[in-house]
Amino acid sequence: MATPGAFCVVSSMKQLLILAAGLVLAAPAALAQTTAPAPSSTATAAVSAGQRKAAEDLMLAMQMEKNTNAALDQMLTAQLTQRPELKPVEPEMRAYLNKYMGWASLKEDMVQLYAKEFSEKELKDLSKFYSSTTGQKFIGKQTALMVAGMEIGQRRMQENLPELQRSIEAKMKTTQQ
Repeated sequence: MATPGAFCVVSSMKQLLILAAGLVLAAPAALAQTTAPAPSSTATAAVSAGQRKAAEDLMLAMQMEKNTNAALDQMLTAQLTQRPELKPVEPEMRAYLNKYMGWASLKEDMVQLYAKEFSEKELKDLSKFYSSTTGQKFIGKQTALMVAGMEIGQRRMQENLPELQRSIEAKMKTTQQ
């Protein structure tokens, strides 16, 4: 029979493994946050009228308003599915998300971001692609492709988690001696 002290070590080890797995999964998001330009810097960057128009045309071709609002709806639905106790405050959550993350709120920053990152010609080239049959097909499948890609990543993490666990356990053994 295991002693209470041994249980604490095993429990702590499991918590450490869970924490490490969480950190590995969160690393890409943290990296994206540290490497992305600050929203205020993109909103204040001066762009030409032609560049701005080209960026707005690209946003239309990419169906950004429709896709952004659909993504918010999916996010809220997923949150309510995971936490049904939040259903009574759904209207407040929806209003908040639409206020700060809806297309009307994001459009100007997104136009500035794209206009800053791409030349007028590049924006027009992108618009031409996204307006094409292939571009529209890509837009229609983009969300499903992203979800499938994330599922692949999560599956790989799960499949290889024992390797991380062994590595952490080996490290813990050497540091406890």
